[in-house]
This record gives sequence, structure tokens and C-alpha cells, in this order.
Amino acid sequence: MSNRCVYEFESCLACDMCQAPVEDSRVLGVRLNRSQGRLPQQQRGVAVTVCQCRSCGLIFADPLPKPLSLQDHYNLNPEQYWPAEYFAPDPHYFCAQIQRLRSIMPQGLTGRALDIGAGVGKGMVALEQAGFDVWGIEPGSQFHQMATRRMGIDPARLQLTSIEEAVFPENHFDFITFGAVLEHLPRPAAALGKAAGWLKAGGIIHLEVPSSNWLVARIVNGYYRLLGTRWVTHLSPMHPPFHLYEFSPLSFEKAAGRLGLTVLEVDRQVCEVFHLPRFLHRLLRRCMAATNTGMQLTVWLARPG
Repeated sequence: MSNRCVYEFESCLACDMCQAPVEDSRVLGVRLNRSQGRLPQQQRGVAVTVCQCRSCGLIFADPLPKPLSLQDHYNLNPEQYWPAEYFAPDPHYFCAQIQRLRSIMPQGLTGRALDIGAGVGKGMVALEQAGFDVWGIEPGSQFHQMATRRMGIDPARLQLTSIEEAVFPENHFDFITFGAVLEHLPRPAAALGKAAGWLKAGGIIHLEVPSSNWLVARIVNGYYRLLGTRWVTHLSPMHPPFHLYEFSPLSFEKAAGRLGLTVLEVDRQVCEVFHLPRFLHRLLRRCMAATNTGMQLTVWLARPG
């Protein structure tokens, strides 16, 4: 797909999350617009520089590749993207997040919820079953169609648009979730600020994002260094899954301060192990759990009442 996408490249002036000057960031290496494999120096393609903010730890591409059309990236066929069993009813989907939300929402699981990047609508279904009046945003037309036709989502409640173009009243939602979304957005802090404007005082924002301190990435980067190359495994801005950023807890603390939000907690998940031999997976999972160097961050933010 990436070889059919047209990009414009935008130079970064500052860290998107903390606004530190880009000159204060460090260059980690370069990333190809395809899977790099064991010998990236033998691959052909377009590469971008990958940097890390020294102030907050955010990892980003500079210049930032932006598709001229979002549909070039996200108009995927959901049935090719996920196996058939993914579309079966699942009473446990989003269950852990709802249980955690139940313990931190002062008014309980009531009111309006917004699922940003709703996909095929499974999160919307789970939130509705938990007691919310649910709305959603989904930029991919095929995902939107799947949500409304197979999952039974009311089309009037699921906007076919990006967060940048979406419109909702201010002070409208009690809960907003970004599940695996923020890392895809060219301006994540601006998107977070827009969502904060839709949030009621006392409301909660939930995010799941890739961590900039993932142990496996550091190991793979070390392997590339041993080859005498400048390649890194961070990000995938011009090929699936099209990640533009990796985040640190500090990046959210600094962004939240500017946006009038409070960081309630940051959880770290080990998740799956990729790119390394299977016999190492158990050991690596234990190391990541012990050192807080797992692949994913789950962040809970609040708008003070």
C-alpha cells in the first residue's frame, strides 16, 4: 500500500508534545518505508530521519511524512486486516479498560462516551453495554461500513471523518477513548487538546500508545549498530501500521500541563514480542515487566472539575 501513497514532507520545528525546539532533539537513525528485515542496507526505498526529544522522550520522524489522502492509509478492508473470529461477539472486549474506568470515574459509568478511531465499532458496543450513551469517529470508510452494517452501530452516531474535521459540542462527553490512535496523527497534542475541549469538567480521557522505551526496539537497534548501519526499528511512518510517534509518560505530563489536563496514571504493558527468536520471548517478557520497558503505555487523563 505504501508504494501507492503520495506524501508531502513537513519539517519539524518543535516537539509536538512538549514544544521543546527540534534542535534539542537527538537523531536516533533512519527508518525505511517498508519492513527492514535483518539486512536493511540491502533494501530499497525511501527513508526518514527518526529523532527523540531530549526534554520529554517523544520519538518522531523529521521530516514528518503526511499522506495527501488519509484513505491511502486507512481505507483498508477490515476482513483482510483481522481474522474472521475478530468480528464475533466478545463479552471481554475492552473489559479491562472499563473495569479500570469504573474505579476512577467519580460519577460511575454513566453519561456520554466518545470512541475516537472506532474501527469496526467493538469498543462502542462495549461502552454502550457498560451504560454509556456512545458516539464515535472513524476515518476509514470500509471500517465505518463494517461498524454500521455488521456491528449494528447507528450511522448517525459514528462520524465518517478524522478528529481534525470532527465536530462536537464543548463540555459534552464524560469519557473519551483513543485506542491505538494518537500515534497515527500528525499533530497528537492538537488532537488531544481538541478532545479536551469536548470533555466535561471531571471527565476522563483514555489512551493506548506505543512506548518510546521498548526493550525490543533497543535490542534491534543494537543489532543494526553491530552491522555498522544507522537504521532503527522505531516507527513505521510510511508503511503499516503507519506509526508517526512513540510516547513517554513525561511527554503526556508536559502536554497535559499545557492543555489543562491532569495525568491520573500511566500503566505499562509488555504485550507481544516481535522481531526476535521465539525461545527468547519468555525471558524478554520477564525483563520488560521488571524494568517497565514494555511495548505499550496506557494513559488516563482527567479534566479537573
